[in-house]
Amino acid sequence: MGASANHALSDVNFKGEIHVRTENLRVRLNGTEILKGISLDAQRGEILSIIGPAGAGKTTFLRCLNRMAELDLDLEISGSILLDEHSIYKREVAMLRRQVGMVFSVPVPLPMTVYENLTFGLRLASSSRNNNDERVEKALRAAYLWDEMKDRLDEPARNLSGGQQQRLCLARTLALEPRVLLLDEPCSGLDPISTARIEEALRSLKSSLAIILVTNNVKQAARASDRTAFFLFGELIELEPIEKLFTTPRDQRTADYITGRFG
Repeated sequence: MGASANHALSDVNFKGEIHVRTENLRVRLNGTEILKGISLDAQRGEILSIIGPAGAGKTTFLRCLNRMAELDLDLEISGSILLDEHSIYKREVAMLRRQVGMVFSVPVPLPMTVYENLTFGLRLASSSRNNNDERVEKALRAAYLWDEMKDRLDEPARNLSGGQQQRLCLARTLALEPRVLLLDEPCSGLDPISTARIEEALRSLKSSLAIILVTNNVKQAARASDRTAFFLFGELIELEPIEKLFTTPRDQRTADYITGRFG
């Protein structure tokens, strides 16, 4: 599909406040297009999931939204990315990444205590210690981790289980009070109980920020999101509310993917 098709796909009736928008986003690597003119919105009050096979461009799309893709000097990026209708390229990068936080597939706790992990970014932002304590508790509660961690704040973060470490990384991002939350396969290495806790946390968080969830788990997308976008070979093939995309997809390629015929 070309740019005109992408425009049509993004013409959905939104009910929330749009926080982040891409318009004709293209990414090239050594002349090969990784993203082919993606136009897509994410709004406060929803979880937008992105599904698609390996190599579809899902992670590259996320990394463009907080300018992490620019760390790869071989990538050529064009098109518009807007945060609250203003270009992200007019924002200072450190500030942008506080506003557009990202959680990765593998939890990476810092070699510090639980508390120090949560306040590391806050200290860089020169917050007061008292305010830090309040934000630590708020972030841990939002990540459904407070009851497990309130008596373990001085413990090394690497002592935690894998599921706890991932929720700690989520809480560390939330402590900075982002407007947009990006998640790249956050449950890929987690057991079903930890996955359920992450999904429960996301459902509670969506009322206050825009959430974009990249997942290879079609069932998770159907279970946890409000709208789902299907990417294939760098193209946005289809974007619909979950009740439509997973029951009556418009494109046969979408139907083939969600039913496991390829991918």
